[in-house]
Amino acid sequence: MTVTAPESARTASAAPSQLSLSSGHLPRWSPWALLGLSLLIGFTPFAITALAGGSDLNIAGSVVLGAIIYLVLIYVMSRIIESPRKALDRLITGIVTSAFAIAMVPLVSVAITVVANGVARFDGLFFSSSMRGVLGEGGGALHAIIGTLLVTLAAAIISIPIGLMTAVYLVEYGKGGRMARTITFLVDVMTGIPSIVAGLFAYAVFALIFGPGVRMGIAGSVALAVLMIPVVVRSTEEMLRLVPNELREAAYALGVPKWLTIVKVVLPTSIAGITTGVMLAISRVIGETAPLLLTAGFTDAMNYNLFSGRMQTLPVFTYSQYAYQGIPAEAYVERAWAAALTLIIIVMLLNLIARLVAKIFAPKTGR
Repeated sequence: MTVTAPESARTASAAPSQLSLSSGHLPRWSPWALLGLSLLIGFTPFAITALAGGSDLNIAGSVVLGAIIYLVLIYVMSRIIESPRKALDRLITGIVTSAFAIAMVPLVSVAITVVANGVARFDGLFFSSSMRGVLGEGGGALHAIIGTLLVTLAAAIISIPIGLMTAVYLVEYGKGGRMARTITFLVDVMTGIPSIVAGLFAYAVFALIFGPGVRMGIAGSVALAVLMIPVVVRSTEEMLRLVPNELREAAYALGVPKWLTIVKVVLPTSIAGITTGVMLAISRVIGETAPLLLTAGFTDAMNYNLFSGRMQTLPVFTYSQYAYQGIPAEAYVERAWAAALTLIIIVMLLNLIARLVAKIFAPKTGR
């Protein structure tokens, strides 16, 4: 006699095999399809308005409207097909992604604009000659490039040791004392001072020594160092605080003095973050114009001496070429854009060098 299972039991046992692994989930391509549909819907009313009125298409408004429609659609569809929790996750992901895209728009726009306008004068003459005796077309920015490198290098030499030792004192020796709290307060105040104030301070100091009207490259370096020091202090301080206390205690247990522990253990452990902070400080000041106008001035000739005479820098060169246009005006504008592009490339190269240095000198974690 053959015994057969009930029909309901056989149906129940066969049901799991018929379920798809993707059931209850949106397909992977669905967010992109919804984004394309949303952008299309967002462009439609603006396109109709532009065609009817004969005006240009409002691209920014179309993208914003499309993004809002996408967030609504992805939330509703995910809530219906998936779950409220997954729908909220997709909504927050869309908002964060949209915020990132909005933040990238000015960066990409500036980069494209500078490259498109600056490449016209990106030639050998621009990097091999100065503006001495040049009126109109021709000339270059070699004197400004050299001045920028010398002034920034001197500012780094002044500010990095001061900022580094101040941060070491705050973390390793101050320990929240009255002096440490006072220094921290002053550093926070210095972080927010306008750059023109730093320039006025440096000019006043050198005017007291050399007389009114003095213009020197080293004065510009002092002004930039005033702006760099608080950035170096704060970034280095945060990196030193991230070093585990166990490393310090292990060195002390072996009888290593505190100063040697800082030099051999603490600083090498945090060298990657310190280097990043230093490069952030350099990038913050290398494009300053106002303090350099007051202290270093501007000139059309080469000057390799930081302690004698005026010294041209790329930010000031860019400003002077654009503000005081001659004939033809296009030549001055092209030189200004080329100088801005050169400054961006210098900052990019400095950041690449900083990453390389941090990678080489960072402590090795593997065997």
